[in-house]
Amino acid sequence: MLHIGYHESSSGGYAAMGKEAVSVQADTFAFFTRNPRGGQAKEIDADDVAEFRAFAAEHSFAPLVAHAPYTMNPCSADPGLREFAKNLMIDDLHRMSFTPGNLYNFHPGSHVQQGADVGIDFTSTMLSEVIAQCKKDGILPGTVILIETMAGKGSEVGRTFQEICTIIDRTEEKAGESLKDVLGVCMDSCHIWDGGYDIVNDLDGVITEFDKVVGLDRLKAFHLNDSMNPCGAHKDRHQKIGLGCIGFEALARIINHPALKNLPFILETPNDHNGYADEIKRLRDAYKE
Repeated sequence: MLHIGYHESSSGGYAAMGKEAVSVQADTFAFFTRNPRGGQAKEIDADDVAEFRAFAAEHSFAPLVAHAPYTMNPCSADPGLREFAKNLMIDDLHRMSFTPGNLYNFHPGSHVQQGADVGIDFTSTMLSEVIAQCKKDGILPGTVILIETMAGKGSEVGRTFQEICTIIDRTEEKAGESLKDVLGVCMDSCHIWDGGYDIVNDLDGVITEFDKVVGLDRLKAFHLNDSMNPCGAHKDRHQKIGLGCIGFEALARIINHPALKNLPFILETPNDHNGYADEIKRLRDAYKE
């Protein structure tokens, strides 16, 4: 079946997010682990978590896709900001341990005139240190950390499949082991389209390239968004499903692609509750079992 949801507010807690998802025929959702523009996080409510976990099991939820805050920049030129990103991710993964079996997505950062190779090295260093600490703490494996594919605006790293692959490879080199059980990828349709991957005219070719460069076994989640921009614009401006340059038919092919169709799909379109309900209904209607 199609596993689909959208990015919800976490202000009401886990149980409220689960009920909100079911109200629009969703069986997963995304949420920020803390204020997306700051470092503060609400204290975990054990009763709320227990209620959600029972509710999610009852409704056969797919894995959730938590999102790290935008304030994290793992490849900042400022060592203090890199340390902040590392400590924040460690704390987030401790919080994720209350709901094991889910996914934690983050942006690999912006190198800000240091060069992509330096940025990739900083990000992989942070990941290796985070994973080592969280394994020592006994909370990994349990959550899979996902590197998000980026559109390539400004000095973002992760703008190509090769850059994503290099982050993974260097992280494993520094860790001295395979990390397939704890490190994967979240693909974003708007980002890869804006990054120059033509998923409208050559979806099979794009998926084949990803498999060759990164490996489909690393792909754990998919952000499903239309784009306001033409292919290769490197701008990252999401649009409602079917109203952008990607279009409904191409996005429907994504959810039906045999290599992708069992992933959790998360909508990050500029919508309200009713808009998400409509998008989910239209996509469920287009899904072929």
